[in-house]
Amino acid sequence: MGKNGNFNFREKVDQAALSKPLFSRMDKDIPSSIVVFLVALPLCLGIALASGAPLVSGLISGIIGGIVIGSVSHSSVSVSGPAASLTAVVLASIASLGSFDVFLMAVVLGRIFQFILGILKAGLIADYMPSNIIKGLLAAIGIILIIAQLPYAVGFIQDSGANFGARDNLLEQAIAMFKNFFYSLHPGAVVLSIISLAIIIFWEKSPLKNFKLLPPSLIVVILGVFLNLLFKYIAPVLHLSEKYLVNIPKIDRVSELVTFPDFNSITNPEVWGVAITITLIASIASLLAIEAADEIDPHKRKTPPNRELVAQGVGNTIAGLVGGIPLTSVIVRSSVNINAGAETKLSTILHGIFLLLSVLFLSSILNLIPLSSLAVILLVVGYKLASWDVISTMYKKGWNQFIPFVVTVVAIILTDLLIGIFIGSLV
Repeated sequence: MGKNGNFNFREKVDQAALSKPLFSRMDKDIPSSIVVFLVALPLCLGIALASGAPLVSGLISGIIGGIVIGSVSHSSVSVSGPAASLTAVVLASIASLGSFDVFLMAVVLGRIFQFILGILKAGLIADYMPSNIIKGLLAAIGIILIIAQLPYAVGFIQDSGANFGARDNLLEQAIAMFKNFFYSLHPGAVVLSIISLAIIIFWEKSPLKNFKLLPPSLIVVILGVFLNLLFKYIAPVLHLSEKYLVNIPKIDRVSELVTFPDFNSITNPEVWGVAITITLIASIASLLAIEAADEIDPHKRKTPPNRELVAQGVGNTIAGLVGGIPLTSVIVRSSVNINAGAETKLSTILHGIFLLLSVLFLSSILNLIPLSSLAVILLVVGYKLASWDVISTMYKKGWNQFIPFVVTVVAIILTDLLIGIFIGSLV
């Protein structure tokens, strides 16, 4: 309690805010849901691209993250969707399991495990993960994102989502890929990437960053579509063909979105291994994300961690059953939601509805988006996760923090996420 007794009063206000009726602040929630939708749309496509999954699977996960998890979760501001923290494990898992429908079976199993963790009140598991290992995990994911998205950014696309193999050495593949880069660049993709990168950098350093209605990621996507259409008439050599664009099948009915898992693969031990890996990483990522969201929530409302695991388990099980990639609570979209003024979880639910409507009625427009524009968005995300500031901050904390951090990064890049985290934690 403060000197003036204000603590109890503030606590009562916050508890009242936590229990606000769903439609009590539509004046705040509807505008914020539109902003979150505009941010989430390119990210859902970009993360699916980085994961080597069908692009529509990212949108399916965004829809479920908004409508299903948004409804079940007790968080008023958290937004769930496909996350950059899972791209590496999804990419490797799809390649190692051999097909996307087999991978979906692992998603279903993993999310059932996650639901059980919530029931067993295991929401405190994130408290036992060292912060330097989490930083190492995020930095490694950032580096993998950068390596995986460079081919799309420069138009070096041999086989969408298949630039890297899960069983081969990632660095050896990267070296071989770079040797072929300069012989296979598409000038149009390079030009769009340079312009997109300049826009994002300029936006972040100018007063425009305070203009939330049109986020830079959306500007990059819109400009990419416009310039590519312009190239077709004034500079054909720069024009990107369908091979270099988003490819989402035309959807006339919701049922056409569905891809079912291969239930026959449930006896495959490798499927169970992937399921456990997804459960651990996604659970920790979600718990850390809701902690961060609660911290920046103006009302300082506390999200029940066990309930969040249950919500994530329910949502991800449905996602696996209908063809979505794994999703978590995501701090980027959650922070956008909070900064846009969201007061209740109606904002999260509405953003999922807007994603669904865009898939049903705007697929032909979405297919005009250059992959290079999406790649630049993911390159920037990757850089933020593995920036020099992150590395220098860990170094300043001392060798006992820095060495496990570096070991985790290197181990994840050379092996996989679960083994890398284990090695880093062991150190």
